[in-house]
Amino acid sequence: MAASITLSLLLVVGRMAMTGRLQFLFLLWNLFLAVVPFALSTLLGIARAPLRTRILVPVSLAWILFFPNAPYLLTDLFHLNPRPGVPLWYDLALILSCAWNGLMLAYASLSDMQRLVQLRLGAWVGWAFATVALLLSSFGIYLGRYLRFNSWDVLTNPLTLFYDIVNRVLHPFSFPGTWGVTLVFGLFLLVGYGTVRLLGRTHEDPIL
Repeated sequence: MAASITLSLLLVVGRMAMTGRLQFLFLLWNLFLAVVPFALSTLLGIARAPLRTRILVPVSLAWILFFPNAPYLLTDLFHLNPRPGVPLWYDLALILSCAWNGLMLAYASLSDMQRLVQLRLGAWVGWAFATVALLLSSFGIYLGRYLRFNSWDVLTNPLTLFYDIVNRVLHPFSFPGTWGVTLVFGLFLLVGYGTVRLLGRTHEDPIL
């Protein structure tokens, strides 16, 4: 992951060198936000049992809050347009690199959290947790991409955020786009996560 994130960093820096503009610098901020849930799940994974018990609830809540920032990077593909000073293929590689990192950070972080849930409550509950987490993250992607909320709005703008969420929950048929994005992205992320988990368990044939 470090090598892949470094590649994204170099691509952003290369673009700034070619164009003299900071146009895609926001991708590095988005990458930083994607690292946060991975750092939180890693913290829970490496913490000793007494410490983990004390920090489990606050760290888990923070993880739920920041987790959508990782798969959110996929939607930065919306920024792909021909621009002067840089080839379109370069911007495609740059954005795909960041989107890939966001997706892999999301899956790595979710795998850590699912393992913790599974150890305590069993495999079925672990997969139920992963499914709900991905669906909630897809809802978070909608809130971020289309309503322009971010994780900090829980503290800085909670009333507006709460109103918009409750309004969509109570009147689902008035907001088909909300639930379309949530369902389609949720299924996409769930299938991708299952595929990555399955591939991770696949072993090469032993060398004869």
